[in-house]
Amino acid sequence: MVVYLKKNNGGLTQIAAPEKGCWIHVYGPFGNEATQKLSEQLNIDIDFITDSLDIDERSRYESDEGKDLIVLKTPVENTGLSDSEALIVTIPIGIIRTPEYIVTVSPYKNPVIDYFLHTAQKNFNPEDQEQFILALFEKNVNVFSESLRTLNNKRYAFEKALNTSSRNEDLLKLLNIQKSLIYFVTSIRANDLLFMKIQRSNFLKIQDEDRMDHLRDIIVDNQQALEMSEMYSNILSGTMDAFASIISNNLNEVVKRLTSVTIILTVPMLIASFFGMNVELPGEHHPFAFVAVFGLCIVFSVLLGFFFVRKRWF
Repeated sequence: MVVYLKKNNGGLTQIAAPEKGCWIHVYGPFGNEATQKLSEQLNIDIDFITDSLDIDERSRYESDEGKDLIVLKTPVENTGLSDSEALIVTIPIGIIRTPEYIVTVSPYKNPVIDYFLHTAQKNFNPEDQEQFILALFEKNVNVFSESLRTLNNKRYAFEKALNTSSRNEDLLKLLNIQKSLIYFVTSIRANDLLFMKIQRSNFLKIQDEDRMDHLRDIIVDNQQALEMSEMYSNILSGTMDAFASIISNNLNEVVKRLTSVTIILTVPMLIASFFGMNVELPGEHHPFAFVAVFGLCIVFSVLLGFFFVRKRWF
């Protein structure tokens, strides 16, 4: 899907063809022929488009013949986008800046681009490319923070469920959240390096000090999101280890009780086997021989059970 948008009357209006100062947005996936045609139509290096459509592309920036590419990672729900069972994965957003217009490319729909496509923003103008890019950066950091809070709430709910049961389904849900947090930590850290390099090199060619402060604020917010993701990941790792220890301890307790019961039941079996041998035994003709043997089994079993209770093996 390719859309052409231009600022008009305080909002974005879709236009039929690219114009100077417009925003061109591209949602993949695209075939090779469609990608080649789009590259020729927009006069953009085809690698800029294919790299932005690669779900595993890393965060980076580069320039070629007066055109700039910025690739940053953004979170999306994993609705079959990845073979991983993570609840949320990260995909790239490519921002291509040319002297005529600005182009954004993403392999799948994501909340960052959809926000600007469907929500009117007073100060969001594609003609002001610096502010446009900074607005995308800021919204991307906010989406990461919101997604982190969502994951943390789900983690808390699954932990509460595990307090009353140790079902494999709940453990797998926690594991899927842990996979999502690994995506988050890796991608936010890569974005942080990208923002720091952009600031040091002034890749956006920002001259206004207020906008440079805006970029610094975005970097600080992104670092806070990174700290949150690392903290949640560490908490979840500790929680998984704790639940694994609890489950292992519960299993040991069950095995210990079953072993104790087996030992208690073995005593009367052992006594019965002695008196069940087909040889001459003392008192075998006594009328109360069976009662005596049975009572002996009960006495030894009770004594052994009392011993286990004193040792807290039950």
